Amino acid sequence: MPPVQAGEQYYEKLPNAGMGVLTLLTDFGYRDHYVAALKARLLQLAPAATVVDISHAVEPFDIAHAVYVLNSVFRDFPLGTVHVVGVNDHGSGATPTWHAARYQEHYFVTADNGLLTLLCDGQPEELVALPAADTPSPTRDVLLPAAVALSQGAALADLGPMVTELHRLNNRQVRLQDDRITGHVAHVDHYGNLITNISREAVEVMGRGRPLTVHFGREIVRELQPHFSAAAPGEAVTVFNSQGCLCLGICQGNAAELLGLHFDSQVDVRFPAE
Repeated sequence: MPPVQAGEQYYEKLPNAGMGVLTLLTDFGYRDHYVAALKARLLQLAPAATVVDISHAVEPFDIAHAVYVLNSVFRDFPLGTVHVVGVNDHGSGATPTWHAARYQEHYFVTADNGLLTLLCDGQPEELVALPAADTPSPTRDVLLPAAVALSQGAALADLGPMVTELHRLNNRQVRLQDDRITGHVAHVDHYGNLITNISREAVEVMGRGRPLTVHFGREIVRELQPHFSAAAPGEAVTVFNSQGCLCLGICQGNAAELLGLHFDSQVDVRFPAE
């Protein structure tokens, strides 16, 4: 199943092959025709495909936002699901490159823009380079055909040569001390809640049952709540979300705006010295 020229269908339909699940995550927005054009191309390639839109409202070119959204949900899909990520889809550098990868028994097709290193915290289990193409829409013309091929049972090696080099970005690391955990805001959600890179596991292991205080901006919160509405309206609240990440919010308010905090703002969890 060798690749062919850019703009052509570089996979073969596999006879009697079932269709896996495809997801779409882009920064295309909802005001223009871009998502519809992507779906139209998908209908041409695989009209029977099961397609789930994760989101098309990722902030433009925001790799960190895309990684947060994808990492929060991809494991909820069946193993073998193929995830198409069209964010900063021309990648980095003067010569665009695109990849297909396997990680935790899921497949990802994306530009070589650092997203895979952040998602996989380093290196995916398998990685191939997709054929180069001179196109204004790599998500539609490069990534989507590769994703359809994978969903129909193609192997990664059918799509291009195995490679190991890719553009690298580094995740912010949590700093652990005996009486303190220092992390950062990894994402600001639609409600203005601040999702940090501090995990429940880190808090439990470092806290060892000690009381804690959470420090962010001008606020100090002295206990964790089961959900955001457990606090009184207008009060700061801290919770663990369903992914086990420490989150900061204002009950019925926008914490990012009210506290002046944003992506990468520092957050401390402190424990009394033993």
